[in-house]
Amino acid sequence: MLIVQKYGGTSLADPQRIHAAALRAVQLVRQGNQIVMVVSARGHTTDELLHTARTVSPANNHRELDALLSAGEQISAALTAMAVEALGQSAVSLTGWQAGIRTDDTYGNARITDINCSRIRRELQQGKIVIVAGFQGIGPGNDITTLGRGGSDTTAVALAAFLKADKCQIFTDVDGVYDRDPRIFPDACRYETIGYGQMMELIGHGAQVLHDRSVEFAENHGITVEVLSAFSGKPGTLVGRFESL
Repeated sequence: MLIVQKYGGTSLADPQRIHAAALRAVQLVRQGNQIVMVVSARGHTTDELLHTARTVSPANNHRELDALLSAGEQISAALTAMAVEALGQSAVSLTGWQAGIRTDDTYGNARITDINCSRIRRELQQGKIVIVAGFQGIGPGNDITTLGRGGSDTTAVALAAFLKADKCQIFTDVDGVYDRDPRIFPDACRYETIGYGQMMELIGHGAQVLHDRSVEFAENHGITVEVLSAFSGKPGTLVGRFESL
């Protein structure tokens, strides 16, 4: 089984959490699966890079900003690969361009147009866990582009589509999709399944559990996405072609 897993910044915030994510992937490989991990920048890395950039220059050079912000995910990818190899499993970290992710030329909010999966498939065939830096790709002029806030979700869903993966899992700090933020409302109800349209409605009302473009991509390519906690071990919410109740 080929599984694409995405890990958000809170899931990789410290060495212990990076190790936990790596261990989960390694266990799945030892069960006979192939694993592609998509990683976000750790913790508040993106905000810190933005703050530094604005301190250096109040003017927004969008090309250079994308080059800067993409570094956060690359750090996460390299550290996760190191953690996997420390567990005795081969791994390789790939930037967006190394993973073959092509986008349009909209700096800061690019759309994925194509993915050449040959490098990823070759690494998987060699028995490696492939860790892809999310949130980024390469534009028509071979410049680094970023996909907007939450763009690592879209990276994961797009890779699942182009690789024809058997599963696409989005690991986050909540154990699924709720009708309201469970961190604020203790009586919030969790969905076991939810349709693409209803998921987009929740996003439109401020839910940040998934990037809107990831849901659009999933619907267009018929990808069922599981949103689940990186910490609880419980089943999550399936987002797919489900009728609203």
